Amino acid sequence: MGPLTGIKVLDLTSMVSGPVAAMMLGDQGAEVIKVEPLHGEQLRHLGEPHNGVPATFFSCNRNKKSLAVDLKAEAGKAVLWDLIADADVLLQNFRPGAMARMGFAEDLVRERNPGIIYVSISGFGEQGPYAHKRVYDPIIQGLSCATDIQADRKTGRPNMFRIILADKVSALTAAQAVSSALFYRERSGQGQHIKLSMLDATLAFFWPEGMTGLTYAEQEVDIKRTFSSIDLIYETQDGYITISVISDKEWRGICEALAREDLIDDERFATALARRRNAERRREVIGAEVSKHSSGQLLKLLDDKDVPCAPLLDRAQLLDHPQIVASETILQRQWEGFGEVRQARPAAQFSTSHSEVRLPAPKLGEHSREILRDLGYDEDRCKGLLEQGVIAAAG
Repeated sequence: MGPLTGIKVLDLTSMVSGPVAAMMLGDQGAEVIKVEPLHGEQLRHLGEPHNGVPATFFSCNRNKKSLAVDLKAEAGKAVLWDLIADADVLLQNFRPGAMARMGFAEDLVRERNPGIIYVSISGFGEQGPYAHKRVYDPIIQGLSCATDIQADRKTGRPNMFRIILADKVSALTAAQAVSSALFYRERSGQGQHIKLSMLDATLAFFWPEGMTGLTYAEQEVDIKRTFSSIDLIYETQDGYITISVISDKEWRGICEALAREDLIDDERFATALARRRNAERRREVIGAEVSKHSSGQLLKLLDDKDVPCAPLLDRAQLLDHPQIVASETILQRQWEGFGEVRQARPAAQFSTSHSEVRLPAPKLGEHSREILRDLGYDEDRCKGLLEQGVIAAAG
């Protein structure tokens, strides 16, 4: 049993931000019902399918049951109202106003279920010139200055993170907020509406070190310079490694490992602030020394001096790396129809309750009949909804 066992979540979201938030709640024991249109949500149709399910969809929608229903039909709306009656959480990431047009505005939902946690994830919030624009992750990366933070150090050309960053940061923020809202409800008995924009979540994520130049309005600094503990990538004789040096002790350690003790008290690098101000020159000096060593040899020298360092793994090396193996970070499980499926294990491990991957991602409508039966619908009623095209069921 997980810490959220007994919590019922209605996941009306699509793509990544909402589905990953709901998936995390499912990992922690919640019953998650994925309510999607008869043709399936968009992410089902992106990527090469395996057993009918693309890999990204699987990883965003494990631990869920799928109900495919036409919410434009009155009978379909009635199904959703029946689900809402005893749900704990409803997540939606339609554009602002869409849920109201569908007939499921927060105030109407709360009339039926006063204690529900109603979560609205949007791209930009409900106000402003971008509020009603369509949005995907790259749009948020552009507006949140991610491309400026990632800009090439030499040319200044903006770059994007090559992952869906803003969506997943928003998902983490939403899942944490849901847990807080459930805790508040335990104390007060009150449900509430959580509003979360991807832009807000991403900016909040970047702010601590990405926006140091904007933090103190009275301090004149180069706003494009950021505090960073990352010494980025160094090339060795046979590959690449990364080294991160922050404290004076670590600086001494790297100088000793590289047999460059003369740099320990060099005024350009003797303090953390000096090393930050002279970051480019520091990287050049250290890079020249690193290039004289093999990766394995230098990593050993750095480890002996307690300097944070690691090899740069490619994805083909990940599964066999001794740290990944020892920490059991990657789960490997046989699922019927899928064969062996690998997933990163839920990161938060609880000592008493458990976080686990219990269910594979569902086929479209795989659980439609089961969900309706749980609502008290008899077989004739289920069959009628199927024949009318109000719901779809796999198989």
